[in-house]
Amino acid sequence: MARVPLAERARPATIDRFAGQRHLLGEGKALRIFLERGTIPSMVFWGPPGCGKTTLARLISAKIHADFHQLNAVSSGVQDLRKVIERAVLARKMRRATILFIDEIHRFNKAQQDSLLHSVEDGTLTLIGATTENPSFEVIAPLLSRCRVLTLEPLTVEDLGGILDSVLSDPGLLGDRKVRIADADRELLYALSSGDARQMLNGLEAAISLGAAVGNAPEDPPVDISAELLREAFQTRALRYDKGGEEHYNIISAFIKSVRGSDPDAALYWLARMIASGEDAKFIARRMIVLASEDIGNADPDALALATACFAAVDFIGMPESRIVLAQTTAYLAAAPKSNSAIRAIDAALADVRSLPPAAVPLHLRNAPTALMKALEYGTGYQYPHDAAGNFIVQQYLPEALAGKRYYLPSVNGKESEIGMRLDELWRRKAR
Repeated sequence: MARVPLAERARPATIDRFAGQRHLLGEGKALRIFLERGTIPSMVFWGPPGCGKTTLARLISAKIHADFHQLNAVSSGVQDLRKVIERAVLARKMRRATILFIDEIHRFNKAQQDSLLHSVEDGTLTLIGATTENPSFEVIAPLLSRCRVLTLEPLTVEDLGGILDSVLSDPGLLGDRKVRIADADRELLYALSSGDARQMLNGLEAAISLGAAVGNAPEDPPVDISAELLREAFQTRALRYDKGGEEHYNIISAFIKSVRGSDPDAALYWLARMIASGEDAKFIARRMIVLASEDIGNADPDALALATACFAAVDFIGMPESRIVLAQTTAYLAAAPKSNSAIRAIDAALADVRSLPPAAVPLHLRNAPTALMKALEYGTGYQYPHDAAGNFIVQQYLPEALAGKRYYLPSVNGKESEIGMRLDELWRRKAR
C-alpha cells in the first residue's frame, strides 16, 4: 500500500501551528477576525503552489466545526457540485455550516461557476476557492462579487524553517528515523523549494529515501541530508513560473521594465528566470524587438537592427546557444540611450486621425499620371527637394487643417539629439 506523502502527513492540526500568511492571520488581520467571530465569508485564496491554501481551508472548517467538502476542479463537474449542495441543504436544516473547498477553481468553466451562485448567495454553503491564477481573469464576475479575494504569499525562509523544525522533531512523521541536516544544507533546501512547503517536504522525503538506501548498518542509522542528496532529490529547482499564467506576465513585465529603466543586471536576472523556466526564446526575442522601437527608438537606431538580428539568430540556432544572443541583446538594449518619441508620435497622429475629419491630400502632393489629373492641377506646385541645395525645400506636407502640427518630438538622448537639432535647423523658417 502506498504511503501518504510527508507533505500530507505534516499538515498542521490547528491554526496556531499554521506557518506563514501573517498578513491574514496576525492580530487584527482580516482572516483572524473572521475566525474569532466564527463567521466565515465565501473566499478565494489566490497564491502560488505550496503556500498553504488547502491546509488553511481545512483548518478554518475545523475551527468553526463546519462540514468540509473538497473538490478538485480538474476532475469534478456540475453533478459533483449538486451533490455537495444537496448535503449542504440538509446540514443547514440541522444548523450545521458547510464549507466547500474547490482546488484550482480557475479550471471550472463558466457554467460550472454559475451553478454555485445561488448557494453562495443565500448562504447554503461557504465557498473557499483556491487558485494560482489571477481571479480577475479566471473567476466569473458574479461569483467574484460574492467572495472575498485573499492573496497568499510564498512562504518565507523563516516559515519554511519552522515547518522543517516541526517535521524533524516529530519522529512519527519520519518513521522513527533520525534525520540530520546542517545549516548550510538547510539554506540550500529552502532555495530549492522556492517558497513552496509541499516542494520542500517532498524533496526532503526523497532525499531521506536516497540517503537511507545507501546505509549498510543493521540498524537504521541517522540520515545525514547533504547538498548532494538534495540536488539529486530535487533534480531541478522548482522555479515558480507558468508560461500561460500570472507569473509569466509578471516576469516578462519585470524584464521589460528593467530594460526600459537601463538596468542590465536586473534585466539579465529576469532573462535568466525565463530561460531557466523554459520560456520560448522567440517570445523573449519578439518582446525585445518591440522594446527597441518603443523605448529606445532613434536615440539608438542600431537597437532595432540588433533586436531583429537577435530574433533571426534565436530562430536559426535554438537553445541552449540562444541564451548568449539573448543576453548580448538584453545588455545592449538596457544600456542604450532611451526615447519613447516614436510611440508618442504615432499615437498622437492616430488620435488625430480617429478624432478629426479626414483631411484631403494637398493638390501639390498628389500624383498626376493621367491628363485629367494634370488638368485638375494634381501635383501642381510641388517642389522636388533634390533640386535644392542641401536637398531640402520648405513646403507644406501636412493637410492645411493640420498645418504646423508636431507629432515627432525628438528627445535629447543619444542619436536622437542630433536628429532634433537637424530638424530644428531645417525648419527654422517655418513654425512646426
